Amino acid sequence: MTASADLLVDAFGRINESVHDVVDGLSPDELAVRLDDGANSIAWLVWHLSRIQDDHIADAAGIDEVWIAQDWSERFELPFTRGATGYGHSPKEVAALGGVSAELLTGYHDAVHDQTVEFVRPLKDADLRRVVDDAWVPAVTLGVRLVSVIADDLQHAGQAAFIRGWLERP
Repeated sequence: MTASADLLVDAFGRINESVHDVVDGLSPDELAVRLDDGANSIAWLVWHLSRIQDDHIADAAGIDEVWIAQDWSERFELPFTRGATGYGHSPKEVAALGGVSAELLTGYHDAVHDQTVEFVRPLKDADLRRVVDDAWVPAVTLGVRLVSVIADDLQHAGQAAFIRGWLERP
């Protein structure tokens, strides 16, 4: 494994730890709390960050999304298309994540994490220069895409941790 791959595995591992820390011990009702009618819930944030990671890694690796290949879309029973990632969701769609358990969220995220690590562990530095999206200027390389996913996931995990802190305050 290269130093770059080591760093990527570590970064995605930190996301996985953050997901577990933020949902551990919370009930479906607590996971569904929204600080106002237009805000995201912990459940939605964790589902969304997992969906984005799953979608982007599967695309970059040329493999199926865990969400579909392992039937997570059926397990969640959400009123969205199977390809939905949460991007552009309305407050009503965010509310649809009410009733989701911590075990379901972490189960899906763990499956995504496992597929992610399997993909990034053997990467060489030269692999990170491969263009994965030429719709942008400059074109997006694999390295840039992975850093983008890490940054986005950590931001959403931090937002979820903020909500948890709010729930736990005296």
